[in-house]
Parts: sequence; structure tokens; C-alpha cells
Amino acid sequence: MRYGFAIDQRTCIGCHACTVACKTEHEIPVGQFRTWVKYVDTGEWPSSSRAFGVMRCNHCTDAPCVKICPTKALFKRDDGIVDFDRDRCIGCKSCMQACPYDAIYIDEDTHTAAKCNYCAHRVDDGLEPACVVVCPTHSIWAGDLDDPTSGIAKLVATHPTATRSPEQNTGPNVFYLGADRAVLDPLLAPVGDSYIWATPDEQRRRVSEDLVPDAVTGAVTTLNTAHPRPWGWRVTTYLWTKGVGAGALLVTSGALLAGVPPVGVLRLAAPAIGVGFTAATGGLLIWDLKRPERFLYIFTKPNPSSWLFLGSVCLAGYSAVAGGWLAAALGESVGLIGPAAFVRIVRALRWVAVPSAVSAAGYTAFLFGQAEGRDLWQSRLLLPHLVVQAVQAGSGVLLALSALTGGPKTVTRALAGTFVASSAANAATIALEHGSRHPSKQAAAASEMMTKGRYRKLFWAGALGLGGLAAGLAVPGVRGRKLRRAALGGMLGQLSLLAYESAFVRAGQDVPLS
Repeated sequence: MRYGFAIDQRTCIGCHACTVACKTEHEIPVGQFRTWVKYVDTGEWPSSSRAFGVMRCNHCTDAPCVKICPTKALFKRDDGIVDFDRDRCIGCKSCMQACPYDAIYIDEDTHTAAKCNYCAHRVDDGLEPACVVVCPTHSIWAGDLDDPTSGIAKLVATHPTATRSPEQNTGPNVFYLGADRAVLDPLLAPVGDSYIWATPDEQRRRVSEDLVPDAVTGAVTTLNTAHPRPWGWRVTTYLWTKGVGAGALLVTSGALLAGVPPVGVLRLAAPAIGVGFTAATGGLLIWDLKRPERFLYIFTKPNPSSWLFLGSVCLAGYSAVAGGWLAAALGESVGLIGPAAFVRIVRALRWVAVPSAVSAAGYTAFLFGQAEGRDLWQSRLLLPHLVVQAVQAGSGVLLALSALTGGPKTVTRALAGTFVASSAANAATIALEHGSRHPSKQAAAASEMMTKGRYRKLFWAGALGLGGLAAGLAVPGVRGRKLRRAALGGMLGQLSLLAYESAFVRAGQDVPLS
């Protein structure tokens, strides 16, 4: 059994009856929608035309929102309906990033995720979804797509149909008959300065300035709903704090393996930074939840396939290693253990610290990989890039501390060399990422926003300009010279990383999906 919808846009009159019925049936807050009607206009009067598109959850066969949800709040029923349990939702908004159709929102009343659930309560009582019943032109069909005798199966089998974003390979189960191409592909019809009955939300209007309308049709979206970015500055900052925390021990372990002794900032400051910045990372993640009081559900009601859950495990594992390292350093500083014992402990921990630090720094690549609605984040370079950024962040902070506190020259020089090398590697990765051909139109559009559009100053002056300046200031530190400049370089490197993360996180979410 596979329940789905067929929407006949040839007969749809854009009356919004489906929207009203859905909002009434589910008591949806004002300004939020589980189903809505999009308008797209083409041509110029008197040779203009208007096309409609009924937008909603696609009840995907391979639903990415189910995979990414860390608490199984989103789940797939045996009949193919993708439903949700608001009592398990922690409001992490990862499902909104995973959905390629802008179908999920955070309910203003419950602060939990919500979307079209095919009126599952009505289906269980043998009734059709509310939108199907109310449609005056029978433009919405519902039923079992796997039953060849059902009306919807016959309709889909005997008529040409299209789906939204088929390249995402989610197996959408909403099929459109006679839908205009510009209705289904939001990149072909950016919004103008105004809708026909309202003003577009500022986010969508500003993004449209970086989108080029279809050259043939000149299509413009004249009515749609608002879809703000789910993740903001807390997630941007989390990427940086996580990089500093993981990078501190990753760099320290690498230095120890290279023969640098655990002295200066490598002794106590490095594990303290590892613990402190990782704790700050966890705090930011909890703060960003819409239901932060439920954050323990990640561990008590886990979804093993979600990288939000697996990433939490990675952070917890790294915190344990960093905490053990810090405890040993504190124990040695107060005389509970001797210097020789401390060195033995650290030499043992460095072998565990490397993989745990890499996992803490890099798991976000897999989490963003599950965010299938954000093609910019699907890059194969993201995992090595995150690790390189962690090395740059960790070495930069440690370099600044070592240079300003007059730490051992051998340590400061090693940190300066690591910072300069990782800064160069970061710049090279950025150039490769944004200079090569992107696998999808959405990824290309997001990259254009970073390099040529609304984030170009943040990208060129912030990420690359500050990054280059930071590395240049740190170069003399490799020879133990001009250490105050090297310290400044280490600190400016943090700002360059924040600039890049800010542009990367925002641009990835700015490309319209509906």
C-alpha cells in the first residue's frame, strides 16, 4: 500500500478551498500552512497567463525527514503516509532542512514540527483527506497508488505526470497533471516586488534579487507562502565553537606525535579549550531547539539513522576524552600525579584524541548530507573541509595564547606553522568548492549567492581576505619572530572562519524550494 496524491492543475481554479479546509481540519495557526496554492504569472498583458500549483508534503517513498529526525518524531506508516508525533519532537528543525519541498514548519502553538499528514485520522476512519472532499473541481485525487484498480492509480497510469524535485531521488508520491514547469521549479520563477494580494516576505524578496528568471517565459511568482531560514546564527557559531574545541586536541595530539613535548599551552590550555568550547557547542545546540526541555530525548528516544543523534554521540565521546586529558593536567598541576605519569597518560590519550576529535569536527558533514533540501551542503569536500577548519581554528586559538603568554618557542613555532598550513589548505578547499562545477542548479545558485550575490563581501573580504591576512601575520611566527603579530593572525583567523560559516549556512538555506 502506498498512499499518495494526484493534483490535476488543468482543472484547478486556484480557489484555496484546500488550504482553508486543511487549516480548519488541523487548527493551523494564522500564517502557517500544510497545503497552499502557489501562483505563477508568465508573459505581459494582454498575452499573460497564470498557473496554479498546490504545494504540500510529498509523502516520499524514501523520506529524508524520517532519516534525519533524531527522536523518531517523524515516521512512515505501513500505508506510506509520513506522519509525525509532536510529543517526541524536540524542535531541532533538521527535518525542515531535509525536506526538498518546504513542506515542514514549526507550529507556533506547540513549537514542534508539523506538516501535511494526509489527514491520517480521517483515513483511519475510512474517510478521504479534507482537501480532497472540499475541492470543487475534483482536482485533488487521493488513494493507494499500488492498487491498480484505484482511481488515482488509473489516473496516474493513463496521463503524463510530473513531480517536484525528482533529482533528489526521494520518491515523491504527489503527482501533478498539466502543471507548468515554472510552478514546480522555484528557480524558474523568482518573486517580484509584490504579490497580487500581499507583499512577499523580506527573505524571499531579497533572495529573488540573486535569481535569474527563465529567459523564455519570464515567469514570476505572484503568490506564495513565507519560508524563513530554520537555522540562524547559533548554528553558524556552533560550527566555529565545535571546530575550536575539536581542533585544540587534534592539533595538540598531532604536535605530540611529531615529537613536541606537552608543555606550554599544550599542557593545560589545550584540553581546557577542548572541554570549554565543546560544552559551548552543546549549549548552542540546546539553545537552538524549539523545545529545549526535551533535549535528552536525543539519547532516550534515539533514531540510530540520524546524524543529529550520532553527532551527539561523537560530541559526548570527544568530551569524555578531553575531560580525561584535562583531569590529568589538573592532577599534575596540583601534585596528585607526577610529571612522568602525566606524560604517559597524555601519550596514551593522543591516540584516542585524534579519531574522536576528527569525528567531533567532521560529523556535521554527514548531518548536512542528510539535509537533502540544501544542495550546497551536499559537497563531498565538506568532511575534509570541516577537519581542516578545525585544525585552523584550534591552532589559531592556541597560537594566540602561546604567543601572548610567552610560551615555549618550540610550541609557538609549531602552532604557527600548523595555522599557516591549515589556512592555506582551507583557502584551497574553498577555491575548489566554489570554483568547480556544481552537481545541481540549487547548489550552483547558492554558491553564486556566496561569491557574486548578497554574501560576496562576507565571502571575499571576510572569509578569504581576513583569512589571507591572518595567515600572512602568522608566517614570521614559524621562525619565532613577531609573535604579537602571529597572535593577532590567530585571532583574525577565527573571524574569517565565522565569516565563511555565516555565508555558507545562510546561502544554503536561501535557495527557494517551493
